[in-house]
Amino acid sequence: MEYSNLFVCLMGMGTVFFGLIAIIVLVSIMSGIVRKTDKVMKAPEGTNSVPAPAPAASDKGGITPELVAAVSAAIAEETGKDLSAIRIVSFRKA
Repeated sequence: MEYSNLFVCLMGMGTVFFGLIAIIVLVSIMSGIVRKTDKVMKAPEGTNSVPAPAPAASDKGGITPELVAAVSAAIAEETGKDLSAIRIVSFRKA
């Protein structure tokens, strides 16, 4: 039995649209589950929670320890050396 080109095209497009609709339904279901568990995990309204203090501004022109760690990790990955072998002496803005 030979299928026509139109039939193959429509079956392919139908399969893709069915898959996309299935993904949308699954994401909606997962979103509902996460929302329900998020309500359970939240702290009760009566608790006295204090927000974390904002990090202090750096005097080094925006160079934070996180930036130094990220640059060190990138250099270590690129050079293939261990992170403990990397020592950054200075930073300069270009």
